[in-house]
Amino acid sequence: MALETITSPSPITLPALAQPPVMTSKALLGNGSTLLIEHQGSLYTLRVTRNGKLILTK
Repeated sequence: MALETITSPSPITLPALAQPPVMTSKALLGNGSTLLIEHQGSLYTLRVTRNGKLILTK
């Protein structure tokens, strides 16, 4: 009886994790301080506070 040679499969190469796109708040808001975002039928408000922080509300 002949012995069968078993070889291991070649290693699987996984693609690098895709990085999410980066946008500046200036690109989103322009010269304004409020942006409305529609997501899955709901409306959200992204706004800049007096302290320069971003707040997203539904």
